[in-house]
Amino acid sequence: MPGGLDPSAAPEGGTTKNAPAPHVEMMRMLHAPLITQALVVAAELGIADLVADGPRPVRDLAEEAGADPDALYRVLRALAGAGVFCEVSPGTFASTPLADTLRSGGEHSLRDWARLWGLPERHAAIGALLHSVCTGTPAFEHLHGTSWWSQLAARPDQAAIFDAAMGDLARRLHAATVEAYDLSATGHLIDVGGGRGHLVAALLDKAGVADRAELASGDFFTAVPAGADAYLMSMILHDWNDIQVVAILANVRQAMGPHSELLVVDAIVPEGNDPHDGKLRDLIMLALHPGRERTEAEFAELFSRAGLRLREVREVAASTGLLVAVPAD
Repeated sequence: MPGGLDPSAAPEGGTTKNAPAPHVEMMRMLHAPLITQALVVAAELGIADLVADGPRPVRDLAEEAGADPDALYRVLRALAGAGVFCEVSPGTFASTPLADTLRSGGEHSLRDWARLWGLPERHAAIGALLHSVCTGTPAFEHLHGTSWWSQLAARPDQAAIFDAAMGDLARRLHAATVEAYDLSATGHLIDVGGGRGHLVAALLDKAGVADRAELASGDFFTAVPAGADAYLMSMILHDWNDIQVVAILANVRQAMGPHSELLVVDAIVPEGNDPHDGKLRDLIMLALHPGRERTEAEFAELFSRAGLRLREVREVAASTGLLVAVPAD
């Protein structure tokens, strides 16, 4: 449950001991988007990089970042209240472990992910979620008259932020997901729809065979190269509706040999009331794309329609899981 409340542990009409009252918790949840926007500001201005070597007065930070000192102070004060940054003395801020994730280039950096949240067209579409709920169609296209992908194609600056954010996730989260699966017997791996190749590059570096990589352009709605021992699709299927997913999977199935495997890295949404990042990301999909996050049963049904059989599922992290499919016959 949001905020960690367990209604089964509370008397009817009451709350658990020491838990915030429902109206207090609801107010905290309603204020959450303000924290998100403050994080976007800090990421855009590079504040975490500026305090990486020690506490800095807000006037110095504002001068280097090109911001108004008073306005920046108000943002950093709010973030300090959320545990991001620390006001060590009046008007002077230091880093924290949370702030470190907004530094550029770090192993666990989420700076580009925060900047992605700040893209105005994307933010507006999420803010128009009600339209998607009422119509079942992406609010992004309703607001901007084009798809998310067409928008990125027309805006290289935004596409660069998107690619960087996806690269961070691929190197950190998705590579760890695939590493949980034994690929030692895999001689030929094809990363289908691999974007800039961040995920496969991370895997090849770990295997020591980066010099044996080959890049090829294509359209997975048309065909997929044949002859691989394993096909990898990371965060691809959730972008598309069921009909489109079956078309993609059918092309992969046609390319697969009798002993090939398909590895799908995606959110696997659990049944029931348990919190899960995929349930929240699914709302992003609802606002931006024709696709959705899916349950294990929904994946299995789509695989079956494309001539594949779901052989194995691994829940690796809160945000991603690994599904392994093989030819059904």
